[in-house]
Amino acid sequence: MQVANNMAVSIHYTLTNDEGEVIDSSIGSDALVYLHGKGNIISGLEQELTGKEIGDQFTVRIPAEDAYGEFMPERVQVIPRSMFEGIDPLEVGMQFHAEVSSGPGIVSIVDIDGDNITIDGNHPLAGVPLTFDVEIVNVRPATQEELDHGHIHSSGCHH
Repeated sequence: MQVANNMAVSIHYTLTNDEGEVIDSSIGSDALVYLHGKGNIISGLEQELTGKEIGDQFTVRIPAEDAYGEFMPERVQVIPRSMFEGIDPLEVGMQFHAEVSSGPGIVSIVDIDGDNITIDGNHPLAGVPLTFDVEIVNVRPATQEELDHGHIHSSGCHH
């Protein structure tokens, strides 16, 4: 059975950057299961998986624009500490849900200089080409309920 839209696809993967550093991996844990064609994984990887079959193994480099997008400097800004009223202490690396130019999103604190807090609304992997070593573990038709909800249901999933 081939990977195609509306299929439940299970993969094992190892994700690395151009320096060969492992960013994430499913090896040694459960496979990643997703609904193909619904934007549940990055577009570049989804395109590369289309047409593959159970047992296929491959390595693919996904350019940043087909992964988490290019780094956008306009998403980095300095705001006053007073915007974080009631949150103490503030630390670099903290993340917050916020309204950003594209709608609701997550921003990270990347620098603290006195009362000036620098936040970044880019995804942490924005601007980074990604390399995936992938093995297709399983492919099956998605259930109607999974199609209706737009994602795969695993054991213990309740709606």
